[in-house]
Amino acid sequence: MPANQPIGVFDSGIGGLTVANAINKLMPKEALVYFGDTAHLPYGDKSPEAIKYYSLKIAKFLMDEGCKAIVIACNTASSLAYHDLKLFLGNQIPIYSVIDPVVDFMTATDRFQNIGVIATRATIKSNIYAQKIQQKKPGLNVHSLATPLLVPMIEEGFFNDQISSTLIHTYLSDPVLQGIDSLILGCTHYPLIRNEIAAYYHPEIAIVDNTEIVARHLWQELQRMDLLNEDEPAPHRFYVSDYTDSFEKSTQLFFGQQIGLNLRQIWD
Repeated sequence: MPANQPIGVFDSGIGGLTVANAINKLMPKEALVYFGDTAHLPYGDKSPEAIKYYSLKIAKFLMDEGCKAIVIACNTASSLAYHDLKLFLGNQIPIYSVIDPVVDFMTATDRFQNIGVIATRATIKSNIYAQKIQQKKPGLNVHSLATPLLVPMIEEGFFNDQISSTLIHTYLSDPVLQGIDSLILGCTHYPLIRNEIAAYYHPEIAIVDNTEIVARHLWQELQRMDLLNEDEPAPHRFYVSDYTDSFEKSTQLFFGQQIGLNLRQIWD
């Protein structure tokens, strides 16, 4: 695969643009092809079978677009579809989840003993973080809490205000999260409320943002495979499976600047 080919990134919607943004900042010479499955969002309340089907179709689309690697910029799809994508496509293209790099980060130190995780219902129901963390480092305690209202809250623009403060405090005060020393933001939307979460805990709790960790892991992997682009980057391309003006306006929240979305139907 030529090094000047783009990196594919996909999510159930536009929240995965936080991952794309982190990749863009760390590797500005890399071109991105982003696909947001806005026709089927949110993935958090879909069946595992549906999520696997959507993810496989999107991954094949990104391969057809000439991508040299694929990042599943969605915790729900990472937890439910990553294994299948690796099984069916892993011998053709490198595929990365947003979960494994975070697991490696959390287990590489003795700093964390009581780890909290907040995410969508589907991610929490999969128990993927607890399983992977405890498999890699038995003895660590993982406290998982589904926080399903945070994604629609963020997508409606309610953060850094009274509404977000009330909802965040309600979730974080849940007994499940008491006594944690770290908190994994297990959804790519949550970096947008990282400061509010940090303010609730003050400095004593480590807030773990997977976007930066995933970008750094991808950089290391591309370097290892000699796939880092040294040429002038091609323009980024951003696709969605359903288009509205509000989706396009919201890209500013997740990517740091408003970008143009292209409608692309990839379903049979």
